[in-house]
Amino acid sequence: MVKVKLKEIAQSRSGDKGNTVNVALFAPNQEIYDIFLAEVTPEKVKEHFTGLVEGEVVRFDLPNIFALNFVCKEALNGGGSSSIRLDNLGKCFGSNLLRMEIEVDEQILLETIK
Repeated sequence: MVKVKLKEIAQSRSGDKGNTVNVALFAPNQEIYDIFLAEVTPEKVKEHFTGLVEGEVVRFDLPNIFALNFVCKEALNGGGSSSIRLDNLGKCFGSNLLRMEIEVDEQILLETIK
């Protein structure tokens, strides 16, 4: 097993509604998606966003498109119109999630990035 940042093997997209952010994580294939199911849990995502996400993190699995969608509540310090954060609309959460490290079987990693 090797540690790898999600940015090496995934894509993301994020958006907001009020004080809630959603972050979608897309795997390139079934093998990586299966690893995401085990490694990218709501608890780990909340820990990764320590200091930003104050509420619950809920994960929705989308196996037909090899994606996970995380809904992060109380994540924008009140929301776009009341927050004084630089990213008061949650657009950077996707790229922030891609900095998370997970463990991947080396053979699967090599097959994915070739």
